Amino acid sequence: MSIDKAWTLKPGEKIVRKKLHQLFGGRKQGGIGPSAKTKNVFLFTDPKVGERHGYVDGWKDDGCFHYTGEGQRGDQHLVSGNASIYRHKEEGRALRLFLGVGGLIEYVGQFRLDEQNPCYTTDAPETGGGPLRSVLVFRLCPIDFSPPAVRTQPGLALENKVAVVPIEEHQSENFVVDPDRKPYEADKREARLVKQFCGFLAKEGKKAGRLRIVPKGEAKPIFCDVYIEVDSTLIEAKGTVTRNEIRMALGQLVDYGRFVDVKKRALLLPSKPRADILALLSHARVGVFYPTNDGAFAFIAP
Repeated sequence: MSIDKAWTLKPGEKIVRKKLHQLFGGRKQGGIGPSAKTKNVFLFTDPKVGERHGYVDGWKDDGCFHYTGEGQRGDQHLVSGNASIYRHKEEGRALRLFLGVGGLIEYVGQFRLDEQNPCYTTDAPETGGGPLRSVLVFRLCPIDFSPPAVRTQPGLALENKVAVVPIEEHQSENFVVDPDRKPYEADKREARLVKQFCGFLAKEGKKAGRLRIVPKGEAKPIFCDVYIEVDSTLIEAKGTVTRNEIRMALGQLVDYGRFVDVKKRALLLPSKPRADILALLSHARVGVFYPTNDGAFAFIAP
């Protein structure tokens, strides 16, 4: 049963986690610790560790601390510790955030959920480099202090943001979502193909870039593979010509194409696709570039 116990820690003060739980209850492990002893929900974060798993914990330019929910496998849902955060107001609990997950931790302060947009979902890998899944991110508003002047990353986009950026290896959706992910062989083939294609375009007098898109209400950008601004050509590259990869590429072109006025859509593939794949691309009104033996690239219009 919960009991009244005066809160004594001030923002910036440090305490050993074991002692915190002796005084105020809560779980001794994990990132979210609702207390059965006091009216508190304790939140623990280590942003440096979280970033390596594609988590977005940290202060954003909306003045909120964005805190990723619990659940290391599969999609996260509003259950257990996540539910205790979401229902903290109706249950009369205080949200208290700490930097660190064990040993000596630092009290950041008391928070409440943003009333208009308390949480959102985004993509992140499973712990240990597993497949992508949907995770919950809570928007925490400080109560007893002001947010820091310097915030690490932008918050949720208030409107669609589109920019043409240089083609660089680290500018990819895989890197944004999972910085520690090692490129697969297909990724390496795709990167080499894009580099070769951009060299070909340069000889043709065309400069290639990449679209960096942050959709409204999202926190993380998405990137197309190649964008030729001079003739509004949107291109998605794949390292293989399998049907599944072609289907994925078509879906990506549809996604990116929502945000720009595109005159031409095409795939960049390592070889000429077989007849039925070409028929699929023609039906979708998508062309295809592929390398030829002389170092150039052929184009098949849809």
